[in-house]
Amino acid sequence: MPEPVERAKVWKRVTAAVLDFFTVFFVCGYALASITGGVNSNGFKVTGAPALGLLALIVLYFYVLRTYAGGTLWDRIFGIKRPQPPD
Repeated sequence: MPEPVERAKVWKRVTAAVLDFFTVFFVCGYALASITGGVNSNGFKVTGAPALGLLALIVLYFYVLRTYAGGTLWDRIFGIKRPQPPD
């Protein structure tokens, strides 16, 4: 049985989720745009299949890191602990 985890304050959870979204959006978005030729002088642009790939990467980031890795990047920075599934 997993140990009970104390819930973090709401402002920390919301801030971590927003910062995680922007982090993964810009990092993965720029990487996908670089691969598909969507980088220009104003930044990057992903449309069509790369945009769907970016959406899939964002969902995968949150699911895998929260479920199996104990939390996302900003969860760890803010010290938010997530309960883990039993082995």
